[in-house]
Amino acid sequence: MPKIKTRRSAAKRFELTGSGKYKRRRQNLRHILTKKAPGRKMRLGQAALVDRTNEKAVRRMLPNG
Repeated sequence: MPKIKTRRSAAKRFELTGSGKYKRRRQNLRHILTKKAPGRKMRLGQAALVDRTNEKAVRRMLPNG
């Protein structure tokens, strides 16, 4: 049985937490930042968890943790 390959693009975007959930980066912080409120930009800079509905897909892309 061959080894299962990790999707490298997913490996760069998601990180496994200690409790077994996946951490992700929030969207909308790349450009057109002038119209966004400072509080919103601050919140967008913080990490978020992958939603329960998408967790299975992420786990499939990252078979080795």
